[in-house]
Amino acid sequence: MRYSLYSATFVAAALVIAGGTAAGVYKCADADGKQPIYQDSPCPAGRELRNFDTDPAELSVIPFRVVPDTPAAQAAPKPAKAPPAAKSGKKNGTAPTIDIAQRKFIVAGMSEGEVVARIGAPDITRGGKGSKSSRWSYLPAPGDPQTITSLVFDYGIVTQVERKIVK
Repeated sequence: MRYSLYSATFVAAALVIAGGTAAGVYKCADADGKQPIYQDSPCPAGRELRNFDTDPAELSVIPFRVVPDTPAAQAAPKPAKAPPAAKSGKKNGTAPTIDIAQRKFIVAGMSEGEVVARIGAPDITRGGKGSKSSRWSYLPAPGDPQTITSLVFDYGIVTQVERKIVK
């Protein structure tokens, strides 16, 4: 009897939690119709400005560039010659070719080294270098157009792979 009571409580709690995770984001007009309000429940009739489930937000990526007038840019030494081809997989000194389409085959359990060997270095990194987790992002490229691939690492092992289509 006691066991079935605990089981029923657990199932009810799981259903409540699962029901809360499927909520969308809605952009509604306030009572005056002047200010937008973001909420997780549908808007009242006639006040919906945007439903992010059916009309997702666009993603903007701003590339990083060094502004020439900054002291850091002026102080940076310029190399006299091109560095030798290091970490080359071939004997002739050329870099190994990376197949961008391999991004869709990255799975949880792979190491950072396996990921770099298969799809190359990430475009954006966050975390790592002494922290327990890091996040790598690969931006759209000719072999994988309109897709952002994000990988989450814990102690150097892939734990999460996320691929998002961007327009």
